[in-house]
Amino acid sequence: MQDISEASDAQLVTSIGRYSEVALAEVYRRHGGAVYGLARRVLNNSAEAEDVTQEVFLRLWNQPDRFDPLRGTLRSFLLAQSHARAVDAIRSLNARRAREMKDAVKVARGSYDMQHEVWDLSLADKVTRALEELPEEERRVIQLAYFEGYTYVKVAEILNQPEGTVKSRIRTGMRRMRSVLNEAGVQGAET
Repeated sequence: MQDISEASDAQLVTSIGRYSEVALAEVYRRHGGAVYGLARRVLNNSAEAEDVTQEVFLRLWNQPDRFDPLRGTLRSFLLAQSHARAVDAIRSLNARRAREMKDAVKVARGSYDMQHEVWDLSLADKVTRALEELPEEERRVIQLAYFEGYTYVKVAEILNQPEGTVKSRIRTGMRRMRSVLNEAGVQGAET
């Protein structure tokens, strides 16, 4: 082969196909700066641009037959490879960030849900204790009205008591429970 610096790009690629490291070095000398420069502009990151440049030349080394001199110059081929690899790197980075954000949201929600569940259990326990402190007649009307979902009219019917008495017991029992819950530190119980 003639002096390597005088060889055409097509000849260099043919030599690369024959595992000539000298030919690859010459192609890198001629086009490495442009490949790196394009990757750097697309990625806006030197380290990632270096990785893309290395990948482009490694692919040329492993698959020199992918270059077709009839379709364009070696420089345009390498720049197209550089651009494609850089765009892939951006997509990969964006996908990774999206996954990380999604995972972070799941963890945050899971943490919130766990805290919410613990609060609910604690509050339910305090309500149960407050309910147990009520006299039986107040506790029974509140259980029927609030925990079993009956109207005060139906509660009066079930207990065979006047509606006014049921309303009064519900009101008095709720006032007592509110006081007990307020003392237990439950916010909003004071209203």
